[in-house]
Amino acid sequence: MPKQPTTVSSGEFARPRKSLGQNFLQDPNIIRKIADSLVITPADTVLEIGPGRGALTEQLLARCTDLHVVEFDRELIAYWQRRAEQLDNLTVHGADILKFDLSPLLSGSNQPLKVIGNLPYNISSPVLFHLLPFADQIHSQIVMLQKEVVDRMVAGPGNKQYGRLSVMLQQRYRIERLFDVPPGAFFPPPKVDSAIVQLTPLVPQPFPVQDHAVFEAVVKQAFSQRRKTLRNTLKGTLSAAQIEACGIDPAVRAETLSVEDFTRLAEAVTKAAG
Repeated sequence: MPKQPTTVSSGEFARPRKSLGQNFLQDPNIIRKIADSLVITPADTVLEIGPGRGALTEQLLARCTDLHVVEFDRELIAYWQRRAEQLDNLTVHGADILKFDLSPLLSGSNQPLKVIGNLPYNISSPVLFHLLPFADQIHSQIVMLQKEVVDRMVAGPGNKQYGRLSVMLQQRYRIERLFDVPPGAFFPPPKVDSAIVQLTPLVPQPFPVQDHAVFEAVVKQAFSQRRKTLRNTLKGTLSAAQIEACGIDPAVRAETLSVEDFTRLAEAVTKAAG
């Protein structure tokens, strides 16, 4: 059964490791606000990415019956394994989240998985892309990121922040910025502002694609040289005539296209290959 939150003394751990992008939450009001954002029910399976010293983890343990945590730091893994021996609702995975296979948490479960975490800022985008193939099976994601990354996630066509991350995520999720988090809420304080964002899978997807690998490749190629036109960036993949057949001017740049435009280009590539 869920337990009451436990206060963890920072004296139990070594100093945060800059190499691992460790900045630990310490503001109790913000911690509760983040936990509240996930809306946990007793039947939920919850995955926390990077429990760290447990400020958020202890809140989650008090709310859910099946919490999984993925931690990379060996010292912290040892701590959470000791905690797990005392609890029946905590499972610890000592792993690199970028190599962690979510499939076992998804197979055989009647309840969609929920994900939460303060993502290490040095690998935040790779983590989001790692979770993307499981988008339809993850009920909700509440993640903390550098504010600049969130700006890119929610940006629209024509915005200088709009790019590959924007398109790839917006094709699969409804993205909502929830609130900002100041540097003083962490130890040590980061040099950037942070923000909490919620990702909810779009069901059904308004702009589906047959092959997500093709879609990803087209988006990546289109944004590979932002100052060049589609005629040049997609050369060898689609001709100017094929781009025009999608209702898109081959003389425009990728940053002007909508998510729907990119799905049409990807479908054209799939059709040509078939």
